[in-house]
Amino acid sequence: MITRSPHTRKHRESPHRLDTTSDAGSSHQDRSRSPSPPSSPSSSTYSPSHTVRRISYGSVQEDITGIAQSFVDSQSAEKTTSTMALVEMPSAEFCCPCSGFLGWKQIRLGGRKLSKSYSDLRLLGRNHSRGWAWDDTNDRFSSKTVDTKKPPPKGTPIDKLPVEILVEIISYLAVDVPPNGYTPRNVDLFSCLLTSRILHSATLSVLYRNITIPHSIIFSKLLKHLVEYPALGTIVRRLDFSHFTSVGLGRTQQMNWEIQNLTAKTLLQCLNLVSNLRECLLQEHVENDISAAVVQKVFTGLPNLGAIDFCGCSSQIFSAGFFEALSKSPGLPVVLPRLNRVSLHECSSLTATSFEFLLPRLVNLTHLDVAHTQINAAALFAIPESARLTHLNLSRCSRLTGAQVVEFLTTHPAVSESLVYLNLLVDPSRYRLLDKQHIRDLLPRLPESLRSLNLGGAKITSEHVPFLIPLTKHLEELGLSGADLSILDLNSFFPPEPVTEAAAPPLPRSALHYLDLTMMPSLSLSALFNQKCCLLASLQSLPLEVLELSDKLIAPLRDHTKFSKSKTGWTVRECGRRGWYVREPEHAFSGTDSGASPRPTDDGCRWWKMGSRWWGMRKVPVASGDVGGIYGHYMFKK
Repeated sequence: MITRSPHTRKHRESPHRLDTTSDAGSSHQDRSRSPSPPSSPSSSTYSPSHTVRRISYGSVQEDITGIAQSFVDSQSAEKTTSTMALVEMPSAEFCCPCSGFLGWKQIRLGGRKLSKSYSDLRLLGRNHSRGWAWDDTNDRFSSKTVDTKKPPPKGTPIDKLPVEILVEIISYLAVDVPPNGYTPRNVDLFSCLLTSRILHSATLSVLYRNITIPHSIIFSKLLKHLVEYPALGTIVRRLDFSHFTSVGLGRTQQMNWEIQNLTAKTLLQCLNLVSNLRECLLQEHVENDISAAVVQKVFTGLPNLGAIDFCGCSSQIFSAGFFEALSKSPGLPVVLPRLNRVSLHECSSLTATSFEFLLPRLVNLTHLDVAHTQINAAALFAIPESARLTHLNLSRCSRLTGAQVVEFLTTHPAVSESLVYLNLLVDPSRYRLLDKQHIRDLLPRLPESLRSLNLGGAKITSEHVPFLIPLTKHLEELGLSGADLSILDLNSFFPPEPVTEAAAPPLPRSALHYLDLTMMPSLSLSALFNQKCCLLASLQSLPLEVLELSDKLIAPLRDHTKFSKSKTGWTVRECGRRGWYVREPEHAFSGTDSGASPRPTDDGCRWWKMGSRWWGMRKVPVASGDVGGIYGHYMFKK
C-alpha cells in the first residue's frame, strides 16, 4: 500500500518565509534580534500541524517543511541556479509507504510464501485487478476490451530495473555532509525524485537510509517529517550525530535552550519512530540530551541495533542516565545478541559498575572502544566467551594493570585468536601499563590476524626486538611511542635484499606501512637522515610510507621541506596535535633500481578501518563510512 501526500510547500507560498534578498546589513540585524521560538521551552514534542518557519541566525535559513536531507539554504547559495532548482522542487508530491512497511522482503504473497525482492511484489500486483500505480504497462488491468494490437506505451529502460539495483545506483549520488557544512546537499537526489514514480520510490530509500544530523534545525526537520509520515522512519538504518554542532549558526546557549529543537524528549521521540535502526552514532555535543530514557530505548527498544557510539560523552547527566538505564531498567535483556559494535571512547565519567552491567550482555561483540574510561578487570573478563573481538581499544585505562591486560589478551577466547586492531597506548609520564616482562609475555602470543598494534608508552627496549620482528611480517601499523630503541633496532624491521643469488634465502619482507616513533629518545634529525638509517630509503623500507614524529622533529622538517630545493622524497603532513613524515607517491618505486616505474599509490583504505583512509587511527570506528566531525578529531587529531 502506498500513501501519496504533498512533501512540502513552495517557499514563496509560505507566509513565514524571510526575505532572502537583503544585504549583509540585514543579516547582522537578524543576529541581534531576539529569537522567536515556535513553542514554549517546555514544549519539545512535534506535531504534524507545526509548520512555523524559524527565524534565521546569521546567514543560515531553514524551512522546517523541507526534506530533512536537503540541509540548509543560505542567502548567497539561493542566488545560484542549482539552489533555485532545489527551492522549486518541494512543489512535487512524494509517495510514502504505509506505516507498517518493513521493506520489500518478508511480505506474504497471497498467503503462500514470503517475498524475496521488490520484483516478487510487482508480479503479485499484476495478478490482481490493479498493479502498481506507477506501472503504465497494459497488463495492469484485466479487461476484455483491451486492444491487443495497440502498441504498449513507451517507457524508460531504467524504470524496468529492480528497485534493489536502482537503490545501489542512486546511492552514488548521496552526499552526507557538504564540504563547508552549509551549502545545499543531495541536489542530484532531488532531481531523481522528480524523474518518475519508480525512481521516486528508490530515491526515498536512499535519502532516509542514512540520516546525518549536523545541526539542530536539520533534526527538527527530520522529526517533523517522521511524525507526519511514520512510514519514513521504517526506512532509516543509521542516525548519525558525529557532525552535530551549533557552532557557526550565530546562536548562544540561551538561544539553543529556547528553540528546543534537540532535547532528551525529542531525541527519544525520534528513536521511537525509527524502529529498524541499525546504527546510532552519538557524541559529546549531545551528551546532555542523552537521558536514562534514551539509553534505555537504545538498549531495549531497538531490536535491530548493531552499533552504538557515545564518543566523548562524559557529563554527569549522561553518566547518571547511563547507569540508571542499565541498573534499574526492568526490561533490560539478559543478552543483546544484535549489538556487536560499541564505542564508549572518552566516556571518562562512566563508573566501572556500568561496564559490569553492559559487557556481559554483548554475546556477539566484535568492536569495543573503552579508551580513557574507568573500566576494570572484572568488567573486561565479564565479556562473554562467545564474543569474537576484532577491534579493541584499551588506551589510557588507568584502572587496569599490565598483568591483567596480558592475561586477558592471551587467555580469553574472545580475543586470543581474532584481534585485528589493538590499542594499548598510554602516557608514560602519568601511568605505565606494560613493563619489560609484560612485553616479553605478550608479544609472542599475539595472533597473526593482527594488523594494527599500538604499544605507545610501554617499556620497550632492544631486548624486545626479536619478539617484534615476527610481528612486522603481518602488522601494517605499529606504535612504538616512547620506546628505547636505536636506529639499528629500527633497521632490523626492514632486512636488505640478498646481494647474490648464492646468498641465504631472503627473509619475509616487512608489511609495515606506518610507524609511530614519537617521544623516542634516540631519534633525532641527524639520526633519521644518517646513511645508516634505512627508514627513508626508497627501496629497503618499502612498503613503509608514514612516520609519526614528535613536534620537535616535525617543526624543523616542515621548514626544511618548505624552503629547501632538494627533494628528499618525503613531506610533512599535520592534523591537530599530530604530525607525520610521509613518503611522496612518485618516490615509492616497485623495481630494484632508481629507474623503476612508480608503484600504484596505496590510499590506505583497509576493510578493518571501515572507511578511514589514513594511518594511525586512535578511535575504533563502529560504522562504515567517511570519517569526519568529532570522530575524525578523536581518531586522527588528538
